[in-house]
Amino acid sequence: MIVEDEMLVAMLIEDVVAELGHQIVGPAMRLETALVAAEKEDLDFAILDINLAGKQSFPVADILSMRGIPFMFASGYGADGLVDPYRSALILQKPIAPEEIARVLMRLSI
Repeated sequence: MIVEDEMLVAMLIEDVVAELGHQIVGPAMRLETALVAAEKEDLDFAILDINLAGKQSFPVADILSMRGIPFMFASGYGADGLVDPYRSALILQKPIAPEEIARVLMRLSI
């Protein structure tokens, strides 16, 4: 699942993830949509933009954690954008380099 409120960034992530052989769920561009998808969709992993139109995606991460679904965050702030309990979560620094997505997915063993 891709959770990203900027269409061009979402499209870049979609392209890279699809090229790596994965099917895309999303993009969810708003928190409310992402929350529903996190609860109901059959997901292998998620990439979560931290800031979705002024709302943080940590509630989505909470749901994914409860379901045992691996995820990573994406942020222009890097690790500085993370809050407890996610300070040690995997994070992609924006602008995202395609090879970084592949590297992090390998780290998640996906």
